[in-house]
Amino acid sequence: MPSAPAPVLIDAHHHLWDLERRPQPWLDDPGLTSIRRTFTPDDLRSTATRPVAGRHLNGTVAVQCVPEMPETEDLLALAEREPLIEAVVGWADLTSPAIGETLDRLLAGPGGTRLRSLRHLVQGETDPDWLLRPDVERGLAAARDRGLSYDVLVRSNQFDQAIRLAERFPDLPQVLNHAGKPDIAGRELAKWREQVRRLAAHEHVVCKLSGLITEADHDSWTTSDIRPVWDVLLTSFGPDRLMFGSDWPVANLAGGWNRWAATVDELLTDCAESEIHALLAGTATAFYRLPARG
Repeated sequence: MPSAPAPVLIDAHHHLWDLERRPQPWLDDPGLTSIRRTFTPDDLRSTATRPVAGRHLNGTVAVQCVPEMPETEDLLALAEREPLIEAVVGWADLTSPAIGETLDRLLAGPGGTRLRSLRHLVQGETDPDWLLRPDVERGLAAARDRGLSYDVLVRSNQFDQAIRLAERFPDLPQVLNHAGKPDIAGRELAKWREQVRRLAAHEHVVCKLSGLITEADHDSWTTSDIRPVWDVLLTSFGPDRLMFGSDWPVANLAGGWNRWAATVDELLTDCAESEIHALLAGTATAFYRLPARG
């Protein structure tokens, strides 16, 4: 009889920044004062103490914040010496004619073997077809050809280009960040629900169960506010195409790592052990090609 999967917990989406080394201009927003400080892997270790389905944090995927190559290089170098970080989602200028050479340099540089995916802050682009621009598609093809995946960061009103990207790149593994940022606070989920189902029809696209509490009312959200989104994601993607992510330390704006972990623990109550393993470790391990565990 095959052995049961190891009880692993992977945080497939968190951030780190050192403000003395590299500014984060987006933190100048007055509403972000509480997270306008440096956050390190040791901060994450000391914070992420709450188990999910009996599992404690084993490994993470660190994700870029700013569209700057030096930040990606910093994250890769940090991952090389930090055992908690098993993969990095970096940034590179997909529109650059030299994107192939840039990616080759990153992959060959310090920590380059930890680079598994790229991300662009499409949520901040005003072009409704940014992901479909010829220069962007050339960059995505260069990433695909080097074995990289793509993290899709769009708002709920930008889903059309994410769906078309999935159609045009069936051989590029893609993961939807933060479930496409549904309007939980405004309780406007009907259009988002329909779009998620359309995107989920593309089996090479998976989804992160992350970033939801900051789309809810930061001060008053409960599990009942998150559950309608959870139900849609579970029925659309299934547990084998969902992965747990904290979006820490941004999550601190709405309760933090441990409160989100407790919420996911509650949402998983009716899931089978195999489904829990997929969502908490298996999907992320497969998508980001993380080290196998016994």
